[in-house]
Amino acid sequence: MLNLSPALLISRVITLLIAFTFHEFSHAQVAVWLGDDTPRRDGRLTLNPLKHLDPWGCLLLLTAGFGFAKPVRVNPYAVTRKNKAGMMLVAAAGPCANLLLAVIGALIIRSGLIRTNAAPFGLSWLPRPAYFLSQFIWTNLSLMVFNLIPLAPLDGEKVVGYFIPDSFRNTWNRIQAQGMKILMVCFFVLPYLRIGFMDNIISSLTMSLYRLLMGG
Repeated sequence: MLNLSPALLISRVITLLIAFTFHEFSHAQVAVWLGDDTPRRDGRLTLNPLKHLDPWGCLLLLTAGFGFAKPVRVNPYAVTRKNKAGMMLVAAAGPCANLLLAVIGALIIRSGLIRTNAAPFGLSWLPRPAYFLSQFIWTNLSLMVFNLIPLAPLDGEKVVGYFIPDSFRNTWNRIQAQGMKILMVCFFVLPYLRIGFMDNIISSLTMSLYRLLMGG
């Protein structure tokens, strides 16, 4: 939690609880809709944050601005038996939930419902409503973009993978087998070499979406 102001820290903690919970709940709900009862049996069909949060993923979100929660277990055979695109739909549900939360936050700001930027209860260390919502929108968009990176174990692997042609399937599977290693190199090795293209891509896409939602 390096150099985080109290307002930013509180904003990220609250956003973490909401964003990760709805992200994972959405995975679970779509899987259950598609005929897989595994998330329900695992206790993941709930809006209780404690069932979804991962300690390392939370720490990463607080310090780096992105992170992860505990993956929802899904039976691929159950969901694809009902719908061939089942795994893609389950994977897409999480990022879509984050996008929906960001849209709701943007609508609140743009509707004028937040008319004051005073600190709640007069406590200056608490995040001001407009500041909190802007952080809420930004973090949810960041999570959506991050999770749509087409590398395992992120959601983008199954979302993009569904559309990969059979002629490229073997190559795709070989790339995904190294997905975690590629992600580690991109986010933790390359920045030390002053190569932060992955961070730049996520930040650029997030900023574009943020401006689109906020009308900027």
